Formats: sequence, structure tokens, C-alpha cells
Amino acid sequence: MESKAKILGHPTHPILIVFPLGLLASSVGFDVAYQITGNAEFETVAFWTISAGVPCGLVAAVFGAIDWLAIPQHTRAKAIGLWHAGGNVAVLLLFTASGWLRSQVSSYVAPAAALTLSCFGVAIGFLSGWLGGELVDRLGVGVDDGANLNASNSLSGRPATEHQAHTEGRLRRA
Repeated sequence: MESKAKILGHPTHPILIVFPLGLLASSVGFDVAYQITGNAEFETVAFWTISAGVPCGLVAAVFGAIDWLAIPQHTRAKAIGLWHAGGNVAVLLLFTASGWLRSQVSSYVAPAAALTLSCFGVAIGFLSGWLGGELVDRLGVGVDDGANLNASNSLSGRPATEHQAHTEGRLRRA
């Protein structure tokens, strides 16, 4: 099932999810760095990566919703997509709460509750990311119809199946 929202021939949602994934997950890395070093600048960076990661996640969610709405009803993909979306909403809510708790202290040093929320957010993010992989790799959501190892460039304007048909014809003649 091809993606309904594309940038330069590629699905938009997987292009955008790298930003919230990287920002939100790295905030926990900065929390760990603070715990090891005691350097409060790591907590400031963690706060700002959360502050950037949540809005990026909201933007990615819009394009994920566009693709999810195009999945046919009563399919496994529709159900998995709903769990994937729900998990990602939970991640964004957990990190929003973590960011808010951090904003309540002058140094952005995360209270224990904020650290806990962020860790749960990362754990749910791993599960939700796996579900996203299931959608693409197992169920073919967001994959061009006729995708193959010799498909033409996405910028060519030609369907993915065009080169495959040409190659198969050449193989049959051989």
C-alpha cells in the first residue's frame, strides 16, 4: 500500500519520525550523563531536546495519520497502525509531562518523576517503533506498489513496476 503523503517520491512519515525519535531518546542519554557527571548543563540540554522533540512528533503524527486513514478497514494493518499511533501518543504525553516537570525548576534538573516518565516514554517508543516496522516490513504499508530490487528512481516519475516488467521479460528470453 503506497503512502498517501510523500516528499520527493518517498513517504513523509518515516522521513520525519527520525527527529522526535532522536531528540526524545537522546534526552534520556543527557539525563544519564548528568547522573554520572553532576554537570547541570546536561539537564538543560535534555529539557531542550524534549522541547524540540515533542512538536516534531506532532508534525510526524499528522503524516502518519494521513497514511493510517488510507489503510483499508478490518485489516491487521489498520489495527497495528492504531496501536502504533496510540503508543506514539503515549510517548508524546509522557515526554510532555517530563518536560513540564523540568520547566518547574530553575535549573531544569529533572525531578525523579520526570526521569521516570522519560524512561517509560523511551520504552513505549521502542515498542511503538517495532509496530511501525511491522507495518512497513511485514504488512507493506507505505511501500510503493510493485517495489522491487531494480525499481526506477522515485524521482523518475515512472512506476516501480516498470523496470521489473522489463527485467522479467529479458530474463524469460534468456
